[in-house]
Amino acid sequence: MNTLFKTTLAVSLAIFSSTAAMGQELAVAQISESSNSQEHTMLRKAVGEKAPEWIKDISDRINLHGYAQAGYTYSHQGGQDKNTFDLKRVLFWAEAKITDRWSFLFMHDFSSVVQEYYTDYRFTRNKALIVRFGQFKNGLSLENPLSPTAMEAIDVYSEAVTFLTGCGSDPLLGVQYGRDLGLSLFGLTNNNKFRYELDVMNGQGINRKDGNKFKDIIARLEYRPIEGLNIVTTGQIGRGHAVNTSLYNPTIALGQDYKRHRCTFGADYRSKAFNLHGEYLNGWDGDVHSWGAYLTGAVPLARFGSPEIGQRLELVASYDFFNFNTNLGMDQHKAIGGLQYWFYKKCRLQVQYVYKNAFISENQFVHGANHGIQCQLQVRFN
Repeated sequence: MNTLFKTTLAVSLAIFSSTAAMGQELAVAQISESSNSQEHTMLRKAVGEKAPEWIKDISDRINLHGYAQAGYTYSHQGGQDKNTFDLKRVLFWAEAKITDRWSFLFMHDFSSVVQEYYTDYRFTRNKALIVRFGQFKNGLSLENPLSPTAMEAIDVYSEAVTFLTGCGSDPLLGVQYGRDLGLSLFGLTNNNKFRYELDVMNGQGINRKDGNKFKDIIARLEYRPIEGLNIVTTGQIGRGHAVNTSLYNPTIALGQDYKRHRCTFGADYRSKAFNLHGEYLNGWDGDVHSWGAYLTGAVPLARFGSPEIGQRLELVASYDFFNFNTNLGMDQHKAIGGLQYWFYKKCRLQVQYVYKNAFISENQFVHGANHGIQCQLQVRFN
């Protein structure tokens, strides 16, 4: 990266973020896109030691990150075979540290749209109170705030999380990637054992204004009783504004406002021996109730007598249940099994078999076997 480009990027981020105050990114309760101290050294070298001090200072305040996930998918559904190469995500984001308490983040997915842009400000000397304003991931569910680069499944999130948080499968909300525009207060207390979060959001998703006069309230509480274990409960009270009609909820019309409430409870445990996380979720959209649960984990093959492979090769498994509409019996079971090989830091190769007992065909919910094989290559830098 040359001096002119880097300096222009830094100044542009600083100007954009001057509309609000911000602090430093929390990463205790989630696997976040965190910074790497080596990035400062790389940027300093790119700028040049003979550059003016103010340019060197700007370079020290910027962290650049990115990752790409691409692969191949084969599926057998309704007696038909399909296969395709796909580019799922190509994300780039920059963090600009304006002061010790104030920072800004901009994230763009080159395979879709601008995903995040927000400013943080830390009010306290510790991490007890931080305010965030802009477009970011909502705090609903255990999984939604987590990075896809750390999730075990190639499909990333469970069916319940994907539907209830606005990641894409709910036609009433549309594809919002689990993100929204709003304001958030969050922090860590009790020696980082407790984390709280309170979001006030449009409830309409990314890059769009609110569709009604109501705001969605999302609350999140996390407790870490021991190292590696995180217990999470979240809830949402809101009013949706339908951007489309839905097979799962046929009584809600396009443009109609409707009740949109959620609640979840889950836990995540991570260690060198294994990773395991699960969650129970409920949702209410108008008069329709939906609920689901999942359990997902990964175990290094070194646990089965292969120490030469170390921690690089892992067995992955997941069971996932979600009932989209309990009144209409739209229940779906999903099972995943496969391997993933971490060939360099956060870079990996994944191969997984996916089974579902229900799918959508010609705008109908069909109970029937759906088999698939997925392969994915993930490359990430911090």
